[in-house]
Amino acid sequence: MGVGCRFAHSPTLRRSPSVATRSRRRFDDDDFTPFTPFTLPPSAHSTAEITDLSEPDDSVDEPCWSSYPDATHGPEPTPPWVIASPGAIDTDLGVMKTGKEADVSLLRRQFEGRSTLLAVKQYRDAQHRMFHRDAGYLEGRRVRRSRENRAMATRTSFGRDLIAGQWAAAEFAVLSRLWRAGAAVPYPVQLDGTELMMEFIGDHDDGNGVAAPRLAELRTDRRQASELYDQLREALLALAEAGYAHGDLSAYNVLVHRERLVLIDLPQAIDLVGNPQGFDYLQRDCRNICSWFTARGVAADDEALAAELLRTLPRAQ
Repeated sequence: MGVGCRFAHSPTLRRSPSVATRSRRRFDDDDFTPFTPFTLPPSAHSTAEITDLSEPDDSVDEPCWSSYPDATHGPEPTPPWVIASPGAIDTDLGVMKTGKEADVSLLRRQFEGRSTLLAVKQYRDAQHRMFHRDAGYLEGRRVRRSRENRAMATRTSFGRDLIAGQWAAAEFAVLSRLWRAGAAVPYPVQLDGTELMMEFIGDHDDGNGVAAPRLAELRTDRRQASELYDQLREALLALAEAGYAHGDLSAYNVLVHRERLVLIDLPQAIDLVGNPQGFDYLQRDCRNICSWFTARGVAADDEALAAELLRTLPRAQ
């Protein structure tokens, strides 16, 4: 996707009216950071080169063609809403979320009267992002060349680039496997380098999109919370059957769209067989999410949940 095609315009994205306005935030929760336009200081105008605005700029109206034909595609069967035509036009609708490791924006893809919205996750390069405590998450992930493994272990500049490239590919692979297994995750549409496009979870409001709220942002009664916990348990069982733990599960990494629960942010998914710390991550996931439900009156036992997930794991081997 060309640079000139991104951020063509950025309307304000609206959230669901069911979101709590004063939900408690974690200290590491991602916040939207507005972009500040660059302007020259007054003293610079005398020496700055001024562009003749009377000359037409042919690049302004040039369409941004879909990157789908040149990207790695998601698993089959491809959902009918996916637009695969090389003649489709991509329009960036602005940033939905900024984070330490990646930014997520909203994209509209159109072709011959059809339109769909996609969430675009762009991982930062090695100079601008790094997962906290990523060494533990990377255990069990190895590349073929010993030089690359050494570079990743010692965190050289080359090694950090390799690590950054692994996160997008890892999330795409995990989402693909889980979607095939019927787990409650977004469909991964395509992967192009460090850019991952996936199903937008939310309502399509005149083509602009209303993002689904995170679980942490909801006000729920005990009955609603109990129903959501049942869905979460089924989602975690699907992950365990595929051999994974989420690795960073909390109420901030779960979306709720029309009473349907969807797990997101899976680049740090843990291979429960290949990672020697896999069981520790699984137990931490269970503690974090069960504490949220327990506070809302649900009998969520983290030890019992972890034990149930571990009993499910042998079926994935």
